[in-house]
Amino acid sequence: MADKIRVTLVRSGIGRKKKIRQTLKGLGLTKLNKTVELENTPAIRGMIEKVSFLVRIGEN
Repeated sequence: MADKIRVTLVRSGIGRKKKIRQTLKGLGLTKLNKTVELENTPAIRGMIEKVSFLVRIGEN
């Protein structure tokens, strides 16, 4: 596995449950089509899995 994971927000968090919106904010995904590079840790992987229907994942 790579050291970093590239995550892009492709669907909005508007109208989602508060926990989902908080997870997106915790990942640093605040605006649509924003891309962030995150460390590949089990905690980050778990957060991405919870919002997988809203994001696109690509390893860097």
